[in-house]
Amino acid sequence: MSRPHVWATKVAALIQGGNSAAALEQIKVAPSVIDLQQLRAILSAKKLLARYQNVEPTIADQIVALSSPRLHRSP
Repeated sequence: MSRPHVWATKVAALIQGGNSAAALEQIKVAPSVIDLQQLRAILSAKKLLARYQNVEPTIADQIVALSSPRLHRSP
């Protein structure tokens, strides 16, 4: 039984509250690709990606970085 991922909802709340600088820093240290994909889905559903245009490239960069087989991040 796995725990639900709450990271994405917390970062989405930061963005929705207007604190995109803190959210960008959290995105840069994201725990996994799955969490980033969930964050992207939440932001798309709330239509926040259009408002905060600097968030989408950061999410995309981190997905690429975490997907790379050369990188390993310890828990």
